[in-house]
This record gives sequence, structure tokens and C-alpha cells, in this order.
Amino acid sequence: MDRTAVVTGAGSGIGRVVSRALLDAGWQVALAGRRTETLGETAGDSERALVVHTDVTDPGSVQTLFETARNDFGRIDLLFNNAGSFGVPSPIEDVKLEDWNTIVATNLTGSFLCAQEAFRAMKEQQPRGGRIINNGSISAHVPRPYAVGYTSTKHAITGLTKALSLEGRQYDIACGQIDIGNAGTDMTEAMKRGVPQADGSIAPEPVMDVRHVADAVLYMASLPLDANVQFMTVMATNMPFIGRG
Repeated sequence: MDRTAVVTGAGSGIGRVVSRALLDAGWQVALAGRRTETLGETAGDSERALVVHTDVTDPGSVQTLFETARNDFGRIDLLFNNAGSFGVPSPIEDVKLEDWNTIVATNLTGSFLCAQEAFRAMKEQQPRGGRIINNGSISAHVPRPYAVGYTSTKHAITGLTKALSLEGRQYDIACGQIDIGNAGTDMTEAMKRGVPQADGSIAPEPVMDVRHVADAVLYMASLPLDANVQFMTVMATNMPFIGRG
């Protein structure tokens, strides 16, 4: 039986690399994101890719995503909850409420809405069950300076992961979280030039090949549903994390 995945934020960065890795491994993949043209670039000429324009902050859009994926592929075996926003780095007193709300809506509410639809599908389908992998961050453990919205929502993703794991047990739904540090994407390009550190300095940070993230997600996704990677941290070895700053 063909395995089917839904990947949010699939048009660039980690979402694109993970989507292509899943396609290369034989998965059918529903590519979700706000920019259809970049989703198309991710899909390439793969016949197993399905492009679905999606705004994860909109419940109706998320519902359409999962209905489309189920209609085309028959079932949902995996959700990679990846869509996210870092926001504008700012001291807390300068963070605009609209920016805070955008980060919360994308990172937390969007992940909740997608997980909710995935749960509904996974409970109903036969054979029952599936897997949800939430993209956390090392910011789910320790903050970066001037990133209160991102840090708060990524800490909240850990709570979401635990809640989904608990509720999923009776339905054969496994949920895990991958916490990523300094994967080499457009989002982390500034790290090579220098980013704020906890001591107030500006310093470059090492990055790792984003392919290592894809390999980790593929491993998590390959497990049978009676086994689960609950939390995994994949990071550039020499980046500040343990004892950050």
C-alpha cells in the first residue's frame, strides 16, 4: 500500500528538502503552502506530488488541504507539521501585537489545525492510525535573543506534541517532535554573517547540511506505529545550544 504524507511549508527550506526526500523514498506527498509556484518547484515532475495552496492559519483552508489529499491519495499516513515564521527580531518592548499574533497563528494555531484534521482522518481510515511529526526547534528548549514570539510558540509545540501523543495512543496515532538547530537554509543564511548572542555580541554560527534533517524525518516516518521517536534534536555540532551564550 502506498504511503501518503502531508507536508506544510513545503515550498522552501526544510519543508522542500523533506518533501523531496519523501518523494524519493516512494511516498505520495501533498505539498502545502501559500505560494503555488514554489510548491510546483518542490514537486518537479513527480507524479506522486500533489500541490495544494494552503494557509495554515485558516481553518477552511486546512480542511480543504486534508480533504484534497484524502480524495487524491485515499488516506493520510504522515503529517509533517513544518510551516512556521520567525518574525522580526525585536526586544520584547518593541514587538508589535500584530507581529506576535501572526507568529502565534502560524506556528501554534496552524500546527494545531493541521494536527486536528490529521487526527480526524487517521481515526476514521482503515487500517486506522498514522504519524504526526512536529517541527519544533532548539528554541523549544532555549531562547535566542529578541525572539519572544518564536520561542514561546516553539515551547508550546512541545506541549502540543505531548498532548497529541497522549490522545493518539488509543487510535494508533504516534506523534513525535524534531528539534532542529542551524540547518542550512535561506532562513539561516544570516548565521554565517553573524547573529545576536546571549552576551550581547554578534557572532557567526556554524550550520549543517539540511539533508541531515530530511534523513532524520525519514527515519522517524519509517518506524512502525508501535514505535516512536518522541523527541529528536538534530543540530550543527558546534552551535551554541548547551549552555547557550
